Amino acid sequence: MTPTPMTTTPDVRRTIRATTATEAGAPRATGADPAVRIPAQAGPPGTRTGCTTPADTTPTDGDTAGAPAPHDPCAHGFLPERPPVRSMIGTWTRLDALAREAAVATDRATAVDIVARADRADELTALRQRVSRLSPRNAEAAAMRVAVIAVSCGWGALDPQAPAAREVANEAFLELWAAIAHRIDHDQFVALPTLALHNWAPERKPRRHIPIDQLARTEQLVPIVRWAPEGQPLSRLDRLMLAATRLEAHGIWLFRLADTLAGRAPDDSSTPTALRRLVRIQHALRAQLHSEAAELAAAPATDQQRAVLAALAEQGALEPPVLQAADAVLGIGGRRPGEGRRQHLRRHLPAQHRAWLSAMDRHCAPVRTLAHRGGPDAAVYREAQESLIALRRTYTALVQTAAAPTPGGPLPEAA
Repeated sequence: MTPTPMTTTPDVRRTIRATTATEAGAPRATGADPAVRIPAQAGPPGTRTGCTTPADTTPTDGDTAGAPAPHDPCAHGFLPERPPVRSMIGTWTRLDALAREAAVATDRATAVDIVARADRADELTALRQRVSRLSPRNAEAAAMRVAVIAVSCGWGALDPQAPAAREVANEAFLELWAAIAHRIDHDQFVALPTLALHNWAPERKPRRHIPIDQLARTEQLVPIVRWAPEGQPLSRLDRLMLAATRLEAHGIWLFRLADTLAGRAPDDSSTPTALRRLVRIQHALRAQLHSEAAELAAAPATDQQRAVLAALAEQGALEPPVLQAADAVLGIGGRRPGEGRRQHLRRHLPAQHRAWLSAMDRHCAPVRTLAHRGGPDAAVYREAQESLIALRRTYTALVQTAAAPTPGGPLPEAA
């Protein structure tokens, strides 16, 4: 008889995780309830999503790693599996330089001129012809640099394949943008998950291998593409993106608790314990944001950087993935009114991350029935919702501090 999630032991759950990690195909029948562990979203061995090119099987440009393993947010959240590519090589050094120039441009017109100059030199066309040869990891690195250029020029809200976009943006750049979007199988990557989670590096090389989330938590981080000129202090936009990265790294425990709550019955004795831990984690994340506030408020900011931030906020592209994971567990009660549909907020995440969140929506539905109940367990659930609302308000206050025209005071307390 198949045991229920209430009686599934930790050993069995670890066995399920090991099986999921080694099998990319359909879930194999086991003696455990599949609701306890959400399988990684992947197809049968040998299949790939998105475009298929020779680079899919033979990575180039210095990256010898093959296609990434099935995604497991319990391992490192939505952070990349390896530290982002710090410096690209070959012809792609031109994209590196172009992104750095555009990021420190004084205004949008200057950034657009930088792109136009690269187009006249046929650099964008040369890059476009080499997209299919990028390894998955280097394709993500190229996407981050394209995102920096797009938002610097004020093109972040465009669809690179729409005919109307050609009337606004440089056509060669749009073709490069569309090719990279096709290569990584992600159309709307110009947003915080790409701009922050793929744009950091440890200031010093660690002496030993450590997990990616621990690396982002414990090491001093620096941006790969700086929004402030070299030799000058980091700007508010730089610090906001690094704060979002550290928030994601500290939020790894939230992903693991979400996995624990998946499939749990609301009257399971472990459910209130997990919810209390979720409350503590969300309070810790809020404290982490407060710790970033003073340095961010004191950092310099230019009109161009504030324009970039305002454009991203207007597009709804500043949502931290870890908050979306908390929302998938706690439901609509943890979200602010007027934010729109969840899929609208998730459109900036890669497909495997969206699939994981959708699976969490389904598997955590029993826990969310506590919102309509009474008793101590329901009170803990509502406390978790309130702590998520407070965390969102604190993050919003941090964004407002970054967008303020003059250095502001300390981060305001959430109501």
